[in-house]
Amino acid sequence: MEDEPVFRIRTYRKKELAHLYCPDITERCAIRTLTHWIKLNKELYAALLHTGYTPRARTFVPKQVSIIVRYLDEP
Repeated sequence: MEDEPVFRIRTYRKKELAHLYCPDITERCAIRTLTHWIKLNKELYAALLHTGYTPRARTFVPKQVSIIVRYLDEP
């Protein structure tokens, strides 16, 4: 039996993290979906804003990734 890949908190490009959360859709749609989820969850969005997040950011730093995982669970 193969081991499942372990998700690590690290810097991710937005498209990479989005694709982990939405692997069955195109990269572009995955980015839109993740951005939509973030904006819908007011607490998540506020927490990310406190870290310097902007919706146009192309990367998530480890602190932002840990916040996303706290609200959305691991991809």
